[in-house]
Amino acid sequence: MQSFDEIRDYAKNVLSEKRFLHTLSVAEEAKELALIWGEDIDKAYLAALVHDIAKEMPFEASKEILKKAGLQHNFSRPLIHGPVAEYMARGKFGINDEDVLNAIRYHSTGRVGMSLLEKIIFVADFTEPRRLYQDSKEVRELSRKDLDAAMLLQCDRCIKFLIDTGKVVNTLTVDLRNSLITQQKRGKDK
Repeated sequence: MQSFDEIRDYAKNVLSEKRFLHTLSVAEEAKELALIWGEDIDKAYLAALVHDIAKEMPFEASKEILKKAGLQHNFSRPLIHGPVAEYMARGKFGINDEDVLNAIRYHSTGRVGMSLLEKIIFVADFTEPRRLYQDSKEVRELSRKDLDAAMLLQCDRCIKFLIDTGKVVNTLTVDLRNSLITQQKRGKDK
């Protein structure tokens, strides 16, 4: 596997300054959440460094990569970078930790049955301190107390935004939200 420094240097070379600074901020947020929730800090930092590595890649090039790899490529333009980044993490950076790879792949959509690391990257991407909107601040504050509740709030806010702006809502996010609500209700019934 390539070193953190090599991956960070690659990211700096392929991403715009704004996206690179976002990546570094997500990495710091992921480390903080890992510390709070007892996850491996290095794994959190690694997944965060790679999560947006394909974000600014042209859509057609992203589709072609997934097609050549024989991977499902029915993702929309804003979400395709997750599976492409996972593919790059394996092939370009030599990352073979499935938990890290899943955290990279599902950082934008979430999914049912997320590991702790996946949850941390999902939330860190939304709550990194450079994101100044109110929803981000509220989810960030909640993430220090209850990670699953923070994820539910994040899903609610994202889904509402997508509906309000007439955009497609990814079914993985809807399924995650429903799973979190079911889990929350089960917890209250005990």
